[in-house]
Amino acid sequence: MSEMLTVLYAEDEADIRAVAELALEDEGFELIACASGQEALDRAATLAPDLILLDVMMPGMDGPTTMRALRALPHLADTPVIFMTAKVQPNEVAMYSSLGALGVISKPFDPMGLAEEIRTLMERVNDG
Repeated sequence: MSEMLTVLYAEDEADIRAVAELALEDEGFELIACASGQEALDRAATLAPDLILLDVMMPGMDGPTTMRALRALPHLADTPVIFMTAKVQPNEVAMYSSLGALGVISKPFDPMGLAEEIRTLMERVNDG
């Protein structure tokens, strides 16, 4: 069993958020679920998550904007970020990588495989 990971998770769709929470909490992740980029930013001030998981398409602050705002907080400057999006064309994935994202998980995601997908991406940080 690997150590528990704390994940700051921003997703505007409640049903998707609920599925991700169930999928990850069963696998030993502690999820801090937020309904918007702004909420994630507000709550991040007092948090030190191991990972930031962001939906790309959110009203108000989208995922990339939220990521830039979170990265501006000194204690989150190096926190790994993974985007979740239905748009996983290679050029978009490359753009997210160029922003500094660790990776992209496609939506709809497989709830049974979500934790493993995140752990695989996180291994890049630990190996790097």
